[in-house]
Amino acid sequence: MSRFVLISPNPDFAERMRAAVDGALPGGLKVVATAELPEQPEQLFEYLGGVRPAVVVLGPAVSLEGALRLATVFDVRFPDVAVLLAADADADLMLQAMRTGVRDVVSPGVEPEQLRVVLQRSVQATESRRREAVGPVAEAHRGRVIGVFSPKGGVGKTTLATNIAVGLGKAAPLGVVIVDLDLQFGDVASGLDLDPEHTVTDAVTRAAAQDSLVLKAFLTLHPAGIYALCAPKDPVDADSITPEQVGRLIRQLAEQFEYVVVDTAPGLGECTLAALEECSDGIWVTGMDVPGVRGLRSSLDVLGRLGLLPEARHLVLNMADAKTGLSVRDIEATVGVPVDVSVPRSRLVAYSTNRGIPVLQSSRRDRATAALGEVVDRLSPSGAARNRRRQHRRVVVS
Repeated sequence: MSRFVLISPNPDFAERMRAAVDGALPGGLKVVATAELPEQPEQLFEYLGGVRPAVVVLGPAVSLEGALRLATVFDVRFPDVAVLLAADADADLMLQAMRTGVRDVVSPGVEPEQLRVVLQRSVQATESRRREAVGPVAEAHRGRVIGVFSPKGGVGKTTLATNIAVGLGKAAPLGVVIVDLDLQFGDVASGLDLDPEHTVTDAVTRAAAQDSLVLKAFLTLHPAGIYALCAPKDPVDADSITPEQVGRLIRQLAEQFEYVVVDTAPGLGECTLAALEECSDGIWVTGMDVPGVRGLRSSLDVLGRLGLLPEARHLVLNMADAKTGLSVRDIEATVGVPVDVSVPRSRLVAYSTNRGIPVLQSSRRDRATAALGEVVDRLSPSGAARNRRRQHRRVVVS
C-alpha cells in the first residue's frame, strides 16, 4: 500500500524521501516521476489502484500554481489527505500555501531525518481528520486501555508491555500507543530503541490537554507501526506530573487509539492508581519467587478493597522455570487467582530486549515468543471472546 505519494521529476529528492520512509514509517512510497500534476485527485487515486494515500508531496520542479490549485481541491474534497509542498518558499508563498490547505512546506534540499518528522506529523493529522469525519460515533469511541502492573521490579514488565504493543500493532497499524508511566526510571524508550524528542512531560501540558493534534505531535512513531510516549529523561521531572494529569492523558489517548498500553512503575504509587482507574484490562506480572508472589497477593487484596480491579484481569507468570521450587499450583493458591499465561525463560527474549527490538517484531521464534503471542491473543477481540467462553486450564512450566 502506498501511504506516501511523491509527484516530482527530481530523482535526488525522491531518493531522500525514500530514505525518510523506508524502514522508519509504516506504509510504502509511490513516486510519480513527472512535472505534470493531475487535474483532479481522483485521477491520482485511479493511478494508485483506487487507494487513497495519507500524504501527497508535490514538487520540487512542478508548477507552483498547479500545486496550489490541486492542494485547494484536496482540502475541500479530501481533507483527510495531507498535502505537502516541496519548494523554495518565501513568506508570501508560505502564507498562500497554508491558505490553500497545504499542510507544510519543505525545502527541496531537506534532509531525510527532518523530512521524516514532517511526514510523521502529517500522518498524525490525517488520522485525526479521518476520525473526525466519522462524526458523533467517533466521539463516543473509547479504545481499550491495557495496564501492565507488578508490585516489584525486575520481572520483565516492560519487556511484556513493549511486546504487547508491537503484537497488537500488527492487527491495528497506527492504532496502538504505549505509555511509559514509570516516570522516574522507565525503560520503554530503551526497550524500543527510541530516542524521543518529546516525553510524558510534554504530553500533560495544558496545550496538549486541550488539543489532540498537539498531543499526537508529542508521540514518537516506531517502525513497527505503533506510537510511544516515553518517560521523562530527567527523573526529577516526574515530580511535576500529577495523578489527575495521568488520568486525563490516558482518557485522551483512548479517544484517539484502538489500544493504549500502559507500562507502570513497580508498586502502587498515585500515578499507577490513576492509570488503573482508566484500565479496561489489567495484566499482572510475577516471577517464580516467594517475595514476588506474596507481594502480588497483597497488591490484589488492596486493589480489591479499593474497588480498582478491572473487569478483565490476566496473570502472567514470567521467566518461568520449573527448577525454582515453586509450582503453578503453589502460586495460584497463594495469589488466589489462576495463572493465565506462562512465559518461560528465554535467551532470545533477553537478547532482543538488550537490542531494543521486541521479540514479536522479529522473525525468530521460540517457546517464550509463542507465549507472548498468546498474551497478545487474549487481548484481541476474538481472543477475548474465546477466553470468556472457555474455563481456565492450568499452564505448564517446564
